[in-house]
Amino acid sequence: MNRWILRTLALAWAGGLVFSLLAMALLAVWPGMAAAEAVSPASVKQGSLFMRGAEDGQVRQAPLLDTRVDMEITGILARVRVNQEFHNITDRWQEGIYVFPLPEDAAVDHMRLWIGERFIEGEIRTREQARQEYEQARDAGRQASLVEQERPNMFTTSVANIPPGASVRVEIEYQQNVRYDAGLFSLRFPMVVGPRYIPGVPVQDSEKSVGGGMGWARNTGQVPDAARITPPVNLGEGRPDNAVSLNIRLHAGLPLSFVDSPYHPVTVREVADGEYQVELEQGSTPANRDFVLNWQFAPGTDTSAAWFTESYQDYYYGLLMLVPPPVEKLPRSPAREVILVVDVSGSMEGDSIIQAKQALELALKRLGPDDRFNIIRFNHDAYSLYPASVPVTAANRARALAWVRGLRADGGTEMRKAMALALDGKAHDGLLRQVVFLTDGDVGNETALFQVIEDKLGDSRLFTVGIGSAPNGYFMSRAAEHGRGSYTYIGDVAEVGEKMQRLFLQLESPALTDIHLDWGQQVEQWPQAVPDLYAGEPVLVAVRSEQPLDGVALSGNAGGQVWSQRLRTASGEERPGLHVLWARRYIRYLMGQEMSGKVTDWKQRIQAVALEHHLVSRFTSLVAVDKTPARSVEEMLDSEPVPTALPKGWSANALFGRLPQTATPADFYLLLGILGLLTSLLLYRRRA
Repeated sequence: MNRWILRTLALAWAGGLVFSLLAMALLAVWPGMAAAEAVSPASVKQGSLFMRGAEDGQVRQAPLLDTRVDMEITGILARVRVNQEFHNITDRWQEGIYVFPLPEDAAVDHMRLWIGERFIEGEIRTREQARQEYEQARDAGRQASLVEQERPNMFTTSVANIPPGASVRVEIEYQQNVRYDAGLFSLRFPMVVGPRYIPGVPVQDSEKSVGGGMGWARNTGQVPDAARITPPVNLGEGRPDNAVSLNIRLHAGLPLSFVDSPYHPVTVREVADGEYQVELEQGSTPANRDFVLNWQFAPGTDTSAAWFTESYQDYYYGLLMLVPPPVEKLPRSPAREVILVVDVSGSMEGDSIIQAKQALELALKRLGPDDRFNIIRFNHDAYSLYPASVPVTAANRARALAWVRGLRADGGTEMRKAMALALDGKAHDGLLRQVVFLTDGDVGNETALFQVIEDKLGDSRLFTVGIGSAPNGYFMSRAAEHGRGSYTYIGDVAEVGEKMQRLFLQLESPALTDIHLDWGQQVEQWPQAVPDLYAGEPVLVAVRSEQPLDGVALSGNAGGQVWSQRLRTASGEERPGLHVLWARRYIRYLMGQEMSGKVTDWKQRIQAVALEHHLVSRFTSLVAVDKTPARSVEEMLDSEPVPTALPKGWSANALFGRLPQTATPADFYLLLGILGLLTSLLLYRRRA
């Protein structure tokens, strides 16, 4: 009996070894399986990292990070300073690398590196030159900082040569415009980069192709910078990484009926007439969900239109805000075809899928008898409820409601298939076709999706609804802009009813469509195609001209009737910083030309306008270098990415699986070993 057991175990071990060797050989030759080698955020614990870092291969403590945000809001513009303080808690010199979000319309134009009480002002450079200056300073032992843009709403701060036990502070400044919706002013400060879905096959030597990256995903053919946009995720317990404090000064100019934050408790003090101080009630908060501030003027103080202007260098800049009339004065809504698209991928697990299903139910119940509709769900594939849109009948609505209630979140985020299925590229005479896209938008292949919208939009309108605690605002707002629609953000289940009712009221109440602006002279206008004007949703247009603007002729379609009006702009209010807003919008337009081929020199144009207006962009960065070496080049320097938090309400198991993955596919080998053991036992029993 003992001999039989020994022979069985020996045979099982040999079988398992053969299976493991075959698996390793297969991984080496089959690129599709190389994704299994990608380091997973599921293995990150509090304060420790699993990324490619120190040359000796040891896991080291990442720098701890505290973030302080100071906002100055005046009218429709906000000036924001973000201070990131990196604390080196080890006894070795460190380089801290932090991937973080900013608003998708943030115009980053200043950076300072603080070393004690001394600071070094960042200089704008081309991206390649800035990285070269930073790396040379880092390798020479000098303290330096670099701010790079990965996406318009995702940036990386690198800070070199943080002394053992010491801290270094990086200050970033940017400008953004305040959102205005149905009389409500709103400003969102994103706090966390949600893990992105990365489609495509991993590429060889990917780190060298895009200047490195320490993310949990490997670069792929579809997302060549995946390693730079997938920062490690902290799933451990204990002190939350990256505590954020906020101090907001709101210069409203007039008394407000309320000021509040829907997701974070705040204290609000009126420090002067029309001036308010806002702070977090607890002083700081974990960076795991976006911060939103809402405010509204007291009744009777709203205006119907606004024009702001600025002279900068040799140009004149302007911002036009069109506000629609009240709902009761709008023309009757035309018959509509409403296509509802919902994301059911793994990242939607938890609060997000609950919000999405509630939103869909509200949409179905508000459809009118003259409307038509269809529903599309997508994860790694896309499926529609009906082959084509159907009339709104009791039976069709009941079937749709049952289908929605059965939705579950799982799988990848192949949004491109859903976009292609929802947008048909056609004209629809006598029918207003509206596509409502509900998703967290956490994908890495945004440019390819923008191209699908441009190619297949036709006369459809695309409305995006950002679901969850940290949606990809850049993708959501840009997709809506390309689609001549609007973007709605829902960050809490309790908001679904209110915000979706507001959105559906807008969809049912178009005030003005097919808008055209005639400025009387040559201007550079962004967006070029003016979105439709809906109830409660203003339209913002930024322009630049060589001569002062004294008026604009507006025209459009109001309920089937031609509408026109002339607005005088000569007496607009001066507002410093409009040139930055215009430049950012121009860059947004140029980024959309990457795949279209219509503007061949788009990269050079982006670089030129960013350098002119001192802005961080995809091709320009801010770099600050201390001239005095701080670290001897003989001393080791550890490069460690700072882990981000998992967005509030997200499920780690749904995203990364229940078994933590490491730099080698150990779970895969373990499974093959077990299969080998079982196969060997079966073979032996058959021989016996």
